[in-house]
Amino acid sequence: MDVTEETIQHIASLAKLAFNEQEKEEFADQLDTIVSMVEQLNQLDTEGVPATYHGIALENVYREDIPEKTTERDALLQNAPTTQDGLIKVPAMLDNGEEGA
Repeated sequence: MDVTEETIQHIASLAKLAFNEQEKEEFADQLDTIVSMVEQLNQLDTEGVPATYHGIALENVYREDIPEKTTERDALLQNAPTTQDGLIKVPAMLDNGEEGA
């Protein structure tokens, strides 16, 4: 694949970037190098090679789920300025940003 000025301009517009002429030339050289490397990968024989999703084998490590006693609800609610029916009551906001009832 040839990296043309049109290609660079298209990529720049997609990424919402602006390049001066020197930057365009540098970017074209860098992009051409990257494309060449990828094209080399396409030449490899991968017949019979299983798909690799991750370079390191992943396994889940689970711990025993042991319930623990936590702070009582009533003790926590004592710290709230207002409560209602065992819940913390907060002001409601209307669509216009003002507080409601």
